[in-house]
Amino acid sequence: MTTKTGQCPFRANPEITRPTPASVELKGGEVPTPVSTDAAGAPVADWVDVTALATNPYPSYARLRAESPVAWVPQLNKFLVTTYAGCHTVEQDQEIFSANVSGATMTRAIGARPMLRKDDPEHSLDRAPVNPVLRPKSIKEIWGPVFERNAETYLQKVAEIGPEEADLNRDYAAPVASQNLIDLLGLKDVSVEQVRRWSHAFIAGMGNVLDDQSIWDRCDAATAEADRVLEELIPFYRKNPDASMLSAFANSGLPTSNIAANVKLTISGGMNEPQHMVTNIVWALSNHHEQREQVLADPSLWASVFDEAVRWQSPIGMYPRETTRETILDGVRLPAGAGIGVVVASANRDDAHFGATAAEFDIHRPKRPHLAFGSGVHLCAGHWAAKASIGQIAVPMAYKRFPGLRVDERRNESWDGWVFRGLTSLPVTWN
Repeated sequence: MTTKTGQCPFRANPEITRPTPASVELKGGEVPTPVSTDAAGAPVADWVDVTALATNPYPSYARLRAESPVAWVPQLNKFLVTTYAGCHTVEQDQEIFSANVSGATMTRAIGARPMLRKDDPEHSLDRAPVNPVLRPKSIKEIWGPVFERNAETYLQKVAEIGPEEADLNRDYAAPVASQNLIDLLGLKDVSVEQVRRWSHAFIAGMGNVLDDQSIWDRCDAATAEADRVLEELIPFYRKNPDASMLSAFANSGLPTSNIAANVKLTISGGMNEPQHMVTNIVWALSNHHEQREQVLADPSLWASVFDEAVRWQSPIGMYPRETTRETILDGVRLPAGAGIGVVVASANRDDAHFGATAAEFDIHRPKRPHLAFGSGVHLCAGHWAAKASIGQIAVPMAYKRFPGLRVDERRNESWDGWVFRGLTSLPVTWN
């Protein structure tokens, strides 16, 4: 394939073959290839445009999967892995593909290295204290009633705003996700707006692959605010334990720095994904009327709606890994220390895994594993909380309160992002 200028868009090594995606450690005393910006010998996707990704990444993902499933992207200074098989391979092998990424934007954004930037056993030590809090039984018995109360509170506010002015992201998805997070974490004397602002700052930083200093300034300010709150709450919960995540962390024996890093991690992902899942589901059902009517007639389908929506429009689109030694992935030789972008939003639309209709929204799709919550040891600890709070409570309750709920096509919606992607505005009506 050539571009309009006649140049091949991928300067590939002719010796590269493409076996079934797998990670293979090089043996026999071979000298590792040093990391370089041109990643010599690997396919180069110099056509990838970050601005286009933020607008709509899916056409670029489809091209990458078809032409070069593992490709060096100069603008991002990393390799992107875009197939399901490739991403799954990376996620299952933390010995070669480490989560401890040097210069990781996540670490920079929250001021310390959280559990998602650690491999086992460090990762497991950080995660173990909150596992009991986030198990299905705890979510159902302790937190389900809290999530219902929060949904009802903000549905009432949506009703008061009315069907001519309501924005589902601003008026319901964001504040519900924020209040759920405040309660689940055990934050005190912080507002919904404050937590939302922190989360947006951290998320912007984690996606700041172009190193925008104004974004780092926002992150630093949010980190300083959050750290001041935690300085008071960690000792409080050591004396007054309860069922919250922060209490579990505070009484775990972990260093305060670890606790603070993981709480800030939770503030970012724990609000971002649930918030966007509310709007993603309503947007998807509004654009698929037949499926919308089916789920409203049969509430047992809500679990399938959530699972399909999180696959089809993955709120977490990409996360990083780094090679610990020279290896081969999908026939591409990767040097030690190579930065990897695991593009799960692309993997979740891979027709090699999900079939020819992978790019479509279908709540009746045969069940197949997806990567929206990660995989392996880094499977999202809060995935049960997200499914319960959004898929079983927030969205079904919204349709019960407003049976005609749908996108208001008279007003403009807006999407943004690709590392983290979601609707930033979703006008809705229900009359």
